[in-house]
Formats: sequence, C-alpha cells, structure tokens
Amino acid sequence: MQHSKRTLLIAASAALLGAATVVRAHGDKPHASKGAAKKEQKEWGIAGDANAVTRTVEVRMLDAMRFVPNRVDVRQGETIRFVHRNDGKVMHEFVIGTKKENEAHAALMMKFPNMEHDEPYMAHVPHGKTAEIIWTFNRAGDFEFACLIPGHYAAGMVGTVAVRTA
Repeated sequence: MQHSKRTLLIAASAALLGAATVVRAHGDKPHASKGAAKKEQKEWGIAGDANAVTRTVEVRMLDAMRFVPNRVDVRQGETIRFVHRNDGKVMHEFVIGTKKENEAHAALMMKFPNMEHDEPYMAHVPHGKTAEIIWTFNRAGDFEFACLIPGHYAAGMVGTVAVRTA
C-alpha cells in the first residue's frame, strides 16, 4: 500500500498530538488552491495539463451517496477534465485510485476524518459548489472514483473509470 509521504506525515502527526480535530478539511469552507499539480505517476495515471484535455466529463454528487454517472469509459492516453458538481447539502469528494488504495484511504479517513488532502487526483466539493480535476489515464485498467468522507464510501458512493487501450 502506497500513500503519499504527506498523507502519512499528517496522519502520524495527528495521532502523536492527539489533535486530529485541529485540521479542518471537510467543513463547508473551500480549500485553498492547489496550484500546479504534482506530476507523480500513479497506477491509475498522472496529473494532466489543461492544454491536453481531450474531453470534459461532468460528474454530479448526490446526498443519496451516488455519483451520476457512476462509470466513465476512457481510452488509454486520454486526458479528461472532470467537473464535479455537488448537488447535495453535505460535503462530498472525488478521489481517483485503485480499489485497494481507496479502501485503505477510506479506513484512514474513519480514524482521522478531518485530515487535509492536497493531491491532484482528489477534489473536495462543498454543497452547491463545483471543482475540477484534470487527469491523464496513461495506464489501462479498471479504476475507482470514490467519496472517502467517513460513511460515504461504505454507503456506495463509488464509481468506475474503465481505461482501455486505443
């Protein structure tokens, strides 16, 4: 299981200080701009460039703990601009990863529900707001997108990105 060093450091620091509630990540306040996306190769791809976007996919987030659509078909090498719209009344997030990575991260979120995130494959979306992720799917396979806010993943707030070779 691979986690970014930053995620592990945040979790360890919160555990040592007993202050997991000091950091607010999932309130209604918007997160600060991420700036330039980190270009770290993941099993499910790499942060994309806006000028390489081949299409835009709008994903609605619902308080029924569902994404619409819950499946996105992609050609390997395609750069997608995901536009996330939270149509609900609570915070939701969109995290791209493998099933194993998302399950591990969801478990970590249960222990540290207020941990902050700053990865280019994650978007936190307050109710009534939108957010974007630009991602290049340079590896074939079936990957997940999920809301890892405590209870949301377990309730079924998950979808599939199916990446096929051209």
